[in-house]
Amino acid sequence: MIDFTSEHIVLVGALLLFVAVIAGKAAYRFGAPALLLFLGVGMLFGLDFISFRSVDMTRFLGMTSLCIILFTGGMDTKFSQIRPVIGPGVVLATAGVVITALILGTFVWLVAPLVGVEIPFVAALLLAATMSSTDSASVFSILRSKKRGLRENLRPLLELESGSNDPMAYMLTILLVGMLSRASGDTGVGMSIVFFIVQMVVGALSGYLIGRLAVFTINGINLANKSLYSVLLLAFIFFAFAFTDLVRGNGYLAVYLAGLVVGNHRLTQKQPMTIFFDGFTWLMQIVMFLTLGLFVNSDELLQPEVLILGLLVGAFMILVARPVSVFACLAPFRGFSLKARLYVSWVGLRGAVPILFALYPMVAGIGHADLLFNVVFLSTIISLLVQGTTVSSMANLLGLSYEERGSTFSVNMQEEVKSVFTEVEVNESMLGRGQTLREITLPENTLVMLVCRDGDYFVPQGKTELLIGDKLLVISDRGEELAASYKHLGVSDVKRL
Repeated sequence: MIDFTSEHIVLVGALLLFVAVIAGKAAYRFGAPALLLFLGVGMLFGLDFISFRSVDMTRFLGMTSLCIILFTGGMDTKFSQIRPVIGPGVVLATAGVVITALILGTFVWLVAPLVGVEIPFVAALLLAATMSSTDSASVFSILRSKKRGLRENLRPLLELESGSNDPMAYMLTILLVGMLSRASGDTGVGMSIVFFIVQMVVGALSGYLIGRLAVFTINGINLANKSLYSVLLLAFIFFAFAFTDLVRGNGYLAVYLAGLVVGNHRLTQKQPMTIFFDGFTWLMQIVMFLTLGLFVNSDELLQPEVLILGLLVGAFMILVARPVSVFACLAPFRGFSLKARLYVSWVGLRGAVPILFALYPMVAGIGHADLLFNVVFLSTIISLLVQGTTVSSMANLLGLSYEERGSTFSVNMQEEVKSVFTEVEVNESMLGRGQTLREITLPENTLVMLVCRDGDYFVPQGKTELLIGDKLLVISDRGEELAASYKHLGVSDVKRL
């Protein structure tokens, strides 16, 4: 094992990033979540080359990375898409987390003595709480790489759940750590509930207000250097987390809601900022996953009690705890078929967040903290191997996936432009009144800008004859009237750009 000096850090960091990016490419090819490969790279380098066991530094890097990841997730979530599933999504992200923790915690408490480990019930609940949130980011990176969509609004449902259930898992983890630590040993259940409510309310209010403040500031300030808008928004992200935590709110919830507010408002330089944060988020994910992989001790993972308990917890989470919580939470919502509920149950993919939260007991000096961390790490690996590699095949098996049509046109316009850009494919119904463009009825202030035919692009005229399969780029100042015209023309597959 080599202890690196500061002169080696940049070189080693560059090598790790190179290997991680190549591993991510391999992950897409084999249908596995990139997270699994990033963790594997970290574990491989930590095995023989790098000595890294700093709990505080690992937690700091994880916390910083999670802030960026949650904000970007909120920023990329369109409220119009999640509105139809906001009810079930919020229930899954709150009650689902609690139900999962209770079921899994009870199981751990009962089976731990069978492998020679006595774990108090609260400690068993703590282990379960760290594992109670899902990581669907890896799921959708697989689906999108294969250009597969999901029926029954499952994609926005899972995106909403994965983006908003980390704060609930964090709250449960902090509460249970407080109950187990000697410094907070006298904390009663009543005070814990009050603390929980205050954290959630303050976090939600702070996140909304800071998000609105970010929108107001960015739209109102006039920066000569356009690149500084991304820096300014980055400052708002860390301010949202730190300030909310300072006033006893849930910083992770605040960051996610701030991103949701910013992403659903018109923003100066929004397109460049979106590109910046997309790349920066990938960097932070790689850093977090590599750090967690470096931190784990492979020898401890191979201990019999860790192996047996980790396998049992991973299997129980996949086959029992997650399905029971999903079916219980979705029971009041009749809009989902049995296949959809089964798929949501299967896509309870665990990721880096449970491993990150499992560091908190180690920081607080809780008994069995090392065992809890190693069991959580091993169970996460099992989830990634079993669930992460079968995301697409399970969707195909249940008949819930379909091939997504990619965009033929790419439009990058300023946010101030009010016009609506849409892409449609010419079908037989559109040509019912004639073959030429002028014979297709469209609203006023609407223009067909480009036609794509067999990979060739050209600007059409009114006399241009259209063929079935042509793709049209349409711009209009009357979005609602255009949508009605598409419906009248029998066009159902409309892609908004």
